[in-house]
Amino acid sequence: LALNEKVLSIVKQFEEKKKLIASICHGQQILAAADVLKGKRCTAYPAVKLNVLLSGGGWLEPEPITTCFRDGNLVTAAAWPAHPQFIS
Repeated sequence: LALNEKVLSIVKQFEEKKKLIASICHGQQILAAADVLKGKRCTAYPAVKLNVLLSGGGWLEPEPITTCFRDGNLVTAAAWPAHPQFIS
């Protein structure tokens, strides 16, 4: 999905309109590819940390793994254990 131009276009439109963007686990790779993480702080599955940092995002440690973070219109979590907080 991070290589699909249509997907990236939709993500960019959401960011331009400041619509809520929710992403969990490896989904932040799509956000990095869409170039919407610059200046934002987020978390993701730990293997995605480098993608976040290289795209200009700030990394938040997912401790505990059930934690979600919000930065403006961006809501992120690291993995499925955060689902209850993620959807609340």
